[in-house]
Amino acid sequence: MTPALAGKTALITGAGAGIGAGVARRYAEEGAHVVVAELDEDAGRRVAQDIGGLFVPVDVSDRVSVEAAVAEAISTYGSIDILVNNAWGGSTTSRVETKTDEQLQRAFAMGYLGPFWAMRAAYADMKTRGWGRVINMCSLNGVNAHVGTLEYNSVKEALRTLTRTAAREWAPTGVTVNAICPAARSQQFEKAVREHPEIAALAGAMNPMGRMGDAYDDIAPVAVFLASDGSRYLTGNTLFVDGGSHINGVAWAPNLDED
Repeated sequence: MTPALAGKTALITGAGAGIGAGVARRYAEEGAHVVVAELDEDAGRRVAQDIGGLFVPVDVSDRVSVEAAVAEAISTYGSIDILVNNAWGGSTTSRVETKTDEQLQRAFAMGYLGPFWAMRAAYADMKTRGWGRVINMCSLNGVNAHVGTLEYNSVKEALRTLTRTAAREWAPTGVTVNAICPAARSQQFEKAVREHPEIAALAGAMNPMGRMGDAYDDIAPVAVFLASDGSRYLTGNTLFVDGGSHINGVAWAPNLDED
């Protein structure tokens, strides 16, 4: 049986760990040429070496860096077929009134402008060939407005709007654009647990399936489907790959200092 992504080129931002690394491994197993675009050079090179992919250093908050990563993928493999916007640099858990302009600006540069720049750079090549898949990693944090993570929530909802708008405009070209809202033990989740240990037990207990997802076993297979020919008639959608957490929302919240 032919692998689902045989011969395709996929660029994944933030692929050095967590969900990005899980998707990168699955894509490689499905026959894709995987470009590991990562700020952490050691982590990125390690994943690329493990899967036989190409490491490209990238700072998704810098337009020139993002455009260079896309250009290198096309130069190396002749095309870019799949773009997964996954990178995130983390945020500080604190109340709305304590957030700074710098925190919001940095978040939007990483989580919104970065994906926008990558999509814009990749689209011309995808359009020319009449085939392309863009997958944006969004979050239930924005959908449910989790407390303490204003910048993350705002950016991820803005990214979902970008996803739907691009999907509508690009639909006639054969390029699909979809979002995944995952519930997994990602880097962002692990950071939140370190800051607020009570979250670990609450998140699992309130998930209908009783656990947080695994990047490789639970999230990546859906990313494979969205990148495949089988998803050609699906665009502008948000897939909640979350064990059912979105059904009734989640009520868990960190304890924030009222001061």
